[in-house]
Amino acid sequence: MTIRTHHTAAPAAGCQTGTRTACPVVPRPRTAPGPAGAVRARTAARVAPVPRLTTTVPREYVHRASHAEVFLTGSRRLAEHQFALTAEWPHRHPFFTSPDGRHHHPLQAAETIRQTGLLLAHTQYGIPLDHHFLLTQLHLAVHPRQLATAPGPTELAVTATTTDTAHRGKRLTHFTMDIVIHRNGHPCATGGGHFATIPGAVYRRLRGTTAPPPRTRTSPGRTLSPAATRKNSAADVVLAETGRPRDYLLDPDPAHPTLFEHISDHYPGMVLLEAAFQAAVHTRPGRPVPTGLHAHFHQYAEYTAPVRITADTGDGAGSGDGITHITARQEGRTPFTATLTHT
Repeated sequence: MTIRTHHTAAPAAGCQTGTRTACPVVPRPRTAPGPAGAVRARTAARVAPVPRLTTTVPREYVHRASHAEVFLTGSRRLAEHQFALTAEWPHRHPFFTSPDGRHHHPLQAAETIRQTGLLLAHTQYGIPLDHHFLLTQLHLAVHPRQLATAPGPTELAVTATTTDTAHRGKRLTHFTMDIVIHRNGHPCATGGGHFATIPGAVYRRLRGTTAPPPRTRTSPGRTLSPAATRKNSAADVVLAETGRPRDYLLDPDPAHPTLFEHISDHYPGMVLLEAAFQAAVHTRPGRPVPTGLHAHFHQYAEYTAPVRITADTGDGAGSGDGITHITARQEGRTPFTATLTHT
């Protein structure tokens, strides 16, 4: 996805970019001449301090088109390859919240991992905004009790560490990142992934001519039910039946406001992750939503041919040891695999 580079004015002295503290320019108070006016100005400054304000990081840094889909609110460097970030999950995100409204979905933590990697690459390692990213591997483990929604937004503290950084000349080409997400001082989720960066011109040359996303579902009459996949609405379901147990067709709604929030020339990684979760939930109807994930993106899942999603529980009956293996296949290729753990 190509994002236009924008220029911002330099921050005021003493202000840090990317933090949760806003740095507004405070107008100089008008005072009457003489000592009395100076006293009134000093008194006003004491009783009306500049408020601390919270905002999201620029959406361009996390490759999102809508501010509503940006979860990170600030970042700062702790050491050469260690960073502290803040994040905020909406009280009831329309897609990343359970149907009863009581829990955040584990994939909201996965999206936070993705956004963290992109933000650090752009703001801490100097990757230009027109570069593309490949998330080749992602792992995640969540603590279910810490996923309960609160009356207001869920405030989070994130620690991120980058390792295995590699450069071509002065440009960072890939890195591994591990993060810990805390909520009220308690671990909420741990995870990380491996990111590779590609200049825009190189990406376009490698991809060549690609097909646009479909305008409608390909199998609307066979879409799984929201209840069977624990989703809020039929629009959130990304799988269709094939007539075979534990075998599905990837068939998301191309107008979905979160999964297709910005234009892509292939199925977004979040669509494949969501398909893995829905297949695991549908295959194991008596189990909770998975709390562990190890996913590998081997190749692009293209729009040009059907993508089959297969769930393997290892026992053929959907019970077993609580581990579900997911495989995506397309025209003899395997673009995506994942292992999900139910606890």
